[in-house]
Amino acid sequence: MSEEQKSTFMSRMFGVRPKPADQQPELQPEPSPSSLPETPQPVPPQPEPTPPQPVPPAPVPAPTPSPVAPPSPPSPPEYPPSIDPQPTQPPLEAPVPAAPEIAPPSPPEMAEKKSWWRRLREGLSRSSSSIAQGISDIFTKRKLSVDTLEDLEDVLVRADLGVTVASRIAKTVGKGRYDKQIAPDEVRAILAEEVERVLDPVALPLEIDETKKPFVILVVGVNGSGKTTTIGKLAKKFTDEGKTLLLAAGDTFRAAAIEQLKIWGARNNTPVIAREPGADAAGLAFDAIKTAQEQNTDIVLMDTAGRLQNRTELMAELDKIVRVMAKVDPEAPHAVLLVLDATVGQNALNQVEIFGRTAGVTGLVMTKLDGTARGGILVAIAEKFSLPVHFIGVGEQADDLEPFAARDFARAIAGFDE
Repeated sequence: MSEEQKSTFMSRMFGVRPKPADQQPELQPEPSPSSLPETPQPVPPQPEPTPPQPVPPAPVPAPTPSPVAPPSPPSPPEYPPSIDPQPTQPPLEAPVPAAPEIAPPSPPEMAEKKSWWRRLREGLSRSSSSIAQGISDIFTKRKLSVDTLEDLEDVLVRADLGVTVASRIAKTVGKGRYDKQIAPDEVRAILAEEVERVLDPVALPLEIDETKKPFVILVVGVNGSGKTTTIGKLAKKFTDEGKTLLLAAGDTFRAAAIEQLKIWGARNNTPVIAREPGADAAGLAFDAIKTAQEQNTDIVLMDTAGRLQNRTELMAELDKIVRVMAKVDPEAPHAVLLVLDATVGQNALNQVEIFGRTAGVTGLVMTKLDGTARGGILVAIAEKFSLPVHFIGVGEQADDLEPFAARDFARAIAGFDE
């Protein structure tokens, strides 16, 4: 077989292309043609010159750490105490620099307590605004005449100053001023003077006779007048003065009143004697005075159930309380305070009359002056009954009850700022 035939045979059988002539001697070591037919499919020798591609490593690539990762991730408790999973940065110290932004206000800016005059002025603002507006409407650019004086009297009557006081003020305004112009401020000044003249004789403090121990104060009034709250405020005042007290929850008709008085007692560190709702209030009064005598207590403040003055059976129960108190101490009660709600207007006159006849009212406490435009009713009461007015209230806070001052009240209801 010729060399050309051998080359053709080799290319067909093994895909070996013939080498150039100068490289033919290197193919001499190839197997002889005689052995070729004996091995129909010999393994070609070229895999040896060309090393196999990294196919075998493919099944075993670089060992992945996946076998080690499957274990569940370490839980927080596995961290050593010295290692904090979330390194503590100083977040708590960060707000410290911001403290200057929330610096406390300077003393003048602090919520300072309002003076009593300011609270009284604001409390009577509805009454004073009504009166001042009426006066301004009447006397602005008008000369004084019979008609203007009648209009003034109507304004004062609507403010509940009473017909007698309103008429007297109108006459004072008109004296020597007919057919002349008068400024509204001048009318308000005359109003303040006349109101002060009526109130000054009844502006009397509640005096505690220290020779009478306990000094028994019975607090009476209609439903919702503010008796229980007034007792709590009085308790604070007396406690601040260093007196010892005993509170008696005599409003046995209302469980809420009993609880309310207990709350006031806790605030003032004052003992409270109480019974279950529906108990006999007269019996409670007896026990309260006896207990105070044994403990040498200075003052007994007794609450009572609210009752309408036109309910004779309820007023009879109040009379019973007074009589039972006298059995323990012939002079008790030493003071009977009637708490009046200023918002009831002219009805307060009827209350003073009937409670005075049944319980022997010795003094008045006027409350809720901040919730009405009819604060002038106190002037009408003073004019008619001449009963001492011990305290007035213009709010719900413990210090919103103050001794009554005629001049302050008169100027506040006339709308003056000082």
